[in-house]
Amino acid sequence: MNPKGFVIAIDGPSGAGKSTIARLLAERLGCVQIDTGAMYRSVALLMRRAGLDIANSEAVASFCKQIDVRFDMVAGSRRVIANGEDVTDLIRTPEISLLTSTVSALKPVRQAMVAAQREMGRVGRVVLEGRDIGTVVFPDADLKVFLSASAEERGRRRFEELVARGEHVTLEETVQDVIRRDRQDSMRDLSPLRQADDAVAIDCTSMPIDDVLNLIEALAREKLAQAGGY
Repeated sequence: MNPKGFVIAIDGPSGAGKSTIARLLAERLGCVQIDTGAMYRSVALLMRRAGLDIANSEAVASFCKQIDVRFDMVAGSRRVIANGEDVTDLIRTPEISLLTSTVSALKPVRQAMVAAQREMGRVGRVVLEGRDIGTVVFPDADLKVFLSASAEERGRRRFEELVARGEHVTLEETVQDVIRRDRQDSMRDLSPLRQADDAVAIDCTSMPIDDVLNLIEALAREKLAQAGGY
């Protein structure tokens, strides 16, 4: 069993449904969900506001020391709080999505966020989702899942989310944004997006969310039983 508790790592490309699956899985298993993507998005938002020169490593490192990201429940809704401000909706724009891919590749940012994620992971049973949870943050995670879907399907899902929020985007633009994000995440030098050798690969392009959730829950409960925690 993982010395920090029981850790479930869900990795995969943007728009694969990792956050939704992680949230629902955590609810079913009574675990704590740590939305790592929201953490990086929050950093990107704060850096953009500050007009920070991301090429200046010292400035970036200093800035990261001043960032506090946490997750609170407000009226039954999970909210992302960055430096005391609710940024839940602000971090979900197309601009922040693309900027996040660049910002998350910066060494000082990753060092700060990985340290924060590992500290959060000490609470016991946790579910984390991101790009490098099973390969870098928790390489000894008890269960690793790599969740993927076609770029077209992920773009469609993202497009529907943005339109529902009143964003003025086209489906073609959204799909192209997904493809660009994939390229950035997979080709970056630091902690690139990749599937861990011991991860269970799930392609959810044509799978209903309940089927995906049931499959991962079954895998998790099997691991928990083996660890004596079921």
